[in-house]
Amino acid sequence: MFEETGLFASLAGRPLADRLRPKTLDEIVGQEHLVGPGGLLRRMIDSKKISSFILWGPPGCGKTTAARIMANHTSLHFVALSAVFSGIGDLRKAFEEAARRREMGEGTLLFVDEIHRFNRAQQDGFLPYVENGTVVLVGATTENPSFELNSALLSRCKVFILKPLDHDALEKIIARAEKELGRNLPVDGEARETLKDLADGDGRYMINLLESVFNLTPDGETLDREGLLKIVQQKAPGYDKDRDGHYNLISALHKSLRGSDTDAALYWAARMIEGGEDPLYLLRRLTRFAMEDVSLADPNALNVAIAAWDAYERLGSPEGDIAIAELVIYLGTAPKSNSADAAWGRARRAAKEYGTLSPPPHILNAPTKLMKEIGYGKGYQYDHDTPEGFSGQNYFPEKMPRQRFYQPPERGFEREILKRIAYWDRLRREKSGKQS
Repeated sequence: MFEETGLFASLAGRPLADRLRPKTLDEIVGQEHLVGPGGLLRRMIDSKKISSFILWGPPGCGKTTAARIMANHTSLHFVALSAVFSGIGDLRKAFEEAARRREMGEGTLLFVDEIHRFNRAQQDGFLPYVENGTVVLVGATTENPSFELNSALLSRCKVFILKPLDHDALEKIIARAEKELGRNLPVDGEARETLKDLADGDGRYMINLLESVFNLTPDGETLDREGLLKIVQQKAPGYDKDRDGHYNLISALHKSLRGSDTDAALYWAARMIEGGEDPLYLLRRLTRFAMEDVSLADPNALNVAIAAWDAYERLGSPEGDIAIAELVIYLGTAPKSNSADAAWGRARRAAKEYGTLSPPPHILNAPTKLMKEIGYGKGYQYDHDTPEGFSGQNYFPEKMPRQRFYQPPERGFEREILKRIAYWDRLRREKSGKQS
């Protein structure tokens, strides 16, 4: 079959992403902490001492590119596999070929994209070949390696974290595309910023957007923001409700609420809903927050949470989404306290320490004559019969020192509770003094 070998054959039909692919470490943008002067990846390459490692980062941040460049800067043979399309047979073949190359004095850099998609047994298959040096393994993953990779494999690999591309890095990609194509991007300043916002840190997606804008904008026309949005479609929120993004976003929501940053909490809640999260899961977590982090500082928070949950189940989306928003706002602006959660923890620890002690006899019921004879109920004071409605008797086991589990802060409704506790403490001291 005849192949075109002319001067421009290498450019014919090549997508923009391929034409802009970095060829050196200096051309990688947004990852200066790894490939800049003194960066760990650069030092590894410069020293020619390549060991197995994992590249962890969001889509389109340069994981595959970094691995290819690393192979080009060493004498290692580069082999690429994708865990999405490869099985145990592909792995076995790659290891066998790497073993043959090793016998001939050539090393192999095995790049495995989406390595977290291999199951635990398949991941175990890497171990002997990594340990004996048959391959230098470079795995790429968008998921937290701590959760998705075997601890045995993870212990044999360094982990390098790649960042989403910021606006400066995305601007460098735009400038590189303009230089490659020999013309300016046909958008105004606001549309240019919108383009970076739409890319959301994903360099590969940014290049696809650029290619659409260059190809679909008529000559001589400059797009404003509205014109740009007609050409490109907004990217779906980067969120997988079954994986790491799920836990990151619910953590961000919970901590934003705890920090009383209501606007940030609304943003994270909206991100989860827009990403396809089950609203009932979100409502369950918000109800938990009402109990754990607002608690008795605002006892009504739990009522609002249950009401919001009930309203959503009755209405569904989109009307029920307002109930979620109202609950987030209520919890974000409520006073915060974890006193009940802390008190329960202290009480459970005491229950384990003093778990065999009986209640004091005076608070035990005595329904039989024998029980009365052995002292059950003797000396019990009925609190309602006292002037204060408070007897001040001891209700702990006789051999257990009195303890203070519940320690409310002086916030919200618990200010009032604190006053009540102080009042009862004073009465208890006074009555104890009279009795002694």
